[in-house]
Amino acid sequence: MMSLLGRPDVDAGEVFVNFNQNITSLAVATSGGYSLYSLGSVDSTLDKIYHTKSDELFLIERLFESSLVAIVSQRAPRKLKVCHFKKQSEICNYSYANTILAVKLNRERLIVCLEESLYIHNIQDMKVVHTIRDTPCNPLGLCALSSSSEHCYLAYPGSVTSGEVQIFDAINLHAKTMIPAHDTPLAAIAFSPSGTEIATASERGTVIRVFSSQDGSRLFELRRGLKRCVSIVSLSFSNCSEYLVSSSNTETVHIFRLDRSAAETADHGKQSTDDWMGYSFFRFLSKTVTSYLPTQVTDVFSQGRAFASVSLPEAGVRRMCAIATIQKQLRLLIASQDGYLYVYSIPSIEGAECQLIKRHDLRLEDHYAMDIKGLNSGVSIGGAAGVPPSVVGAGASGSADGKSTATDKPGGSSSSTSGGGGASGSGSYASAVKGDEPVAGGPSTT
Repeated sequence: MMSLLGRPDVDAGEVFVNFNQNITSLAVATSGGYSLYSLGSVDSTLDKIYHTKSDELFLIERLFESSLVAIVSQRAPRKLKVCHFKKQSEICNYSYANTILAVKLNRERLIVCLEESLYIHNIQDMKVVHTIRDTPCNPLGLCALSSSSEHCYLAYPGSVTSGEVQIFDAINLHAKTMIPAHDTPLAAIAFSPSGTEIATASERGTVIRVFSSQDGSRLFELRRGLKRCVSIVSLSFSNCSEYLVSSSNTETVHIFRLDRSAAETADHGKQSTDDWMGYSFFRFLSKTVTSYLPTQVTDVFSQGRAFASVSLPEAGVRRMCAIATIQKQLRLLIASQDGYLYVYSIPSIEGAECQLIKRHDLRLEDHYAMDIKGLNSGVSIGGAAGVPPSVVGAGASGSADGKSTATDKPGGSSSSTSGGGGASGSGSYASAVKGDEPVAGGPSTT
């Protein structure tokens, strides 16, 4: 769902951090291996689900609370490995023509993003069902996959010169819509949990917009700041879709409240006609004043402001942010590549400060946290040791040399697979995808 791309952090001894789709667990990768943590008691403790020694990882994605993880190592950046971490086994692996820049999962699809192409796998058997060729150059692997099976949409940049967002239906395998979201190229995109909304930010970083993924209509426009342009690192909706959080290369994290009831009221003019000194007068004044002002100024009047914010100790640190409900309390979670997980309470009143509840040192946790599942921490996932040959699927190779600008049909000449899709028929794979062994004590959703 959210990952840190570009790996100068590894050389600096920093960590890779990534939340799963519904913010119930955190993956942490260091130079010596990776760990998975439950976030159910994160106010006080960080419970370790699993740890293994492995090659330095470039990417790791966990499928909800299931046992399935997808990993890419620095040693083999073109190879995707799908593993069942509880059985400590590799299920299948696929190789691609170029470096894998991002991997996204939901219960229907697995997406592999290369610089100029996207591969769509059926997650039930890992067969490639579609390939999108010749996408605009995407060196950071910017893409998003809705966590919803009902609205299973894939989003990726539609241009290298402007902020176009392409929405693709990953189930029916056709283009859904194109959204001209920004004037400058995209920096971050994220779907709401239902998949019906998408948040976008451009390289300028001053304005965040929320659109309908169904028809491309603009729903919200949110101003992050006025004084300076920044690089937005992450966007994330809360599970209830009432809040949106953003982090950047600055020290400030912003939380926006998406007040849909107020927006509907404004759109339909539901305020009473005699409310002259309230809503009606404000609308009259704003329309009168803004009619004499440049468009850039009137946009500022109509943009929403941050509901709350957090100032962290240092700028220039990449941070992944999420909002989850932990033991019935709304929490802001900030995982940073310098090795910390911050837990904040979210105020109920606009403008109030978020209060720091806990700061976890992920390096210390990685060495000393208790393994709540009692799993063997010495087995290497993705290596030869302990991997039964019967569960390793045949690889599939993707080629990125297609010339067509349109998306290719499944089984077309520009999409090549081998070995019948690898993981088909594997009992352990099916149980991992279905999540038959959920981790107890995870955060609730709202």
